[in-house]
Parts: sequence; structure tokens; C-alpha cells
Amino acid sequence: MNQPRAVVLLSGGLDSATSAAIALFKGYNLIALSLRYGQRNEKELAAAKKIAQDLGISEHYITDVNIAQWGGSSLTDKSLTIPQKGIQSDIIPSTYVPGRNTVFIALALSLAETKEAKAIFIGINAVDYSGYPDCRLDYLKAYQMLANLSSKAGIEGNAPQLIAPLLRNSKVDIVHRAIALGVTIEDTWSCYQGGETPCGLCDSCRIRDFALIEAGYPELATPKGRRRLTNFES
Repeated sequence: MNQPRAVVLLSGGLDSATSAAIALFKGYNLIALSLRYGQRNEKELAAAKKIAQDLGISEHYITDVNIAQWGGSSLTDKSLTIPQKGIQSDIIPSTYVPGRNTVFIALALSLAETKEAKAIFIGINAVDYSGYPDCRLDYLKAYQMLANLSSKAGIEGNAPQLIAPLLRNSKVDIVHRAIALGVTIEDTWSCYQGGETPCGLCDSCRIRDFALIEAGYPELATPKGRRRLTNFES
């Protein structure tokens, strides 16, 4: 019996790597899709390549879609400063990239339909995240409706299913799942900055460091994160 195919959006971060590992555990034959969208650095794409190799994913597309050219986010516009003072729950931070997930999932749907894939795995999370509107369950449900309506496969009743296996997990839970599935966490890259090493101060580093330390893996956290959390700072 042939394995069902699935596309995984592979950013290079912990969540997408864990999502890919879950898809493999469920028995899917994976096709990875990573996007060069004008982000500050190529570190996450290098991480995506390494993760695909680690997980044995041989079919990996890295596609250019320069949504950064019109600005609007500190992740893509170097004239804007990436926040480093901690997460503010009532504010969507400047690291939000307008339309990013909407564009990425559209490309994944195109690839999935072409490859006759049954599912698309997405590493979005609605628990420990920075408040982005395109990381919520109602967004995913609405996009599934669009997928059902917008393609030949959908009209025939075979639209790829959008699967976000980490949607309701805390970041600590995600770390535990990654370890259990053999994800090489040190090969992933989550930092928003473009440096050689993770900054330990951006929202993504803070969330990741807290989770790694809480899950019992402080050695995988950034040095700044270990010092900050030892001193009980946010």
C-alpha cells in the first residue's frame, strides 16, 4: 500500500520541524516547502535544509516569494527594530508579516494539488505565540473552506486537509513532542534577528528559551535566556 503524500511548510523553526516529524510518524510521505520571502537572514532556510536531511525528506522545495519588498514588518524591513523587551499580550508586534501565512498556505495548496498530496502540515500555534492573527483556529477553518472551494481537487471532494498538529499545544508540550520524535532541536532556528547566534531577547527566543528550560533542557536555551530566566525576568 502506497503511503499518502503530504506537504509540510518547513520554516526551519522548532514548530515546523516538530510538525514534520509528527506527519512522518503518522505515515505520510513528505514533501517539504520552504519560502525565501525577504526575511532578514538565511539562517532559517539553512536550518530547514538541515531538518529535511535529518528527517529523511528527500523532496524539498525552496521557493522565492518576495513579500518583503513592500515592507510592513520588522522581520523583513531592516529600518525597523525587532522588539526585545518581552511579549505584550495586548499588542500584535511589528514582527507580524502581513499576509505571510495566507501566501504560504496558498503555495502549499498549489504544490499539494500538483503532487496529489492528501494533507498540508502547518506548524502554527495558538497558545505560546506573539498574537499573530493567522495562527488561530478560526483562521485555519476559514482557509480550509477556501481550499475546498478553490481547486479542482476540492471540487472533486479531494482537497488537501490543513493539519496544524501543534495548534493547541504549549511550547513546553512542543519541546516534549520534538524530543520524543527525535527532532534535533539544536538544528532548528527560531531567532528573529539575523546574527550568527540567537539573540536570546526577541519574542521568539524568549518563548523558546522558557519552554526549553521548563521542559528540562536548559542546555539548548540561549545563554541570555538561561541567565534571564534564572533571575526570574520575563
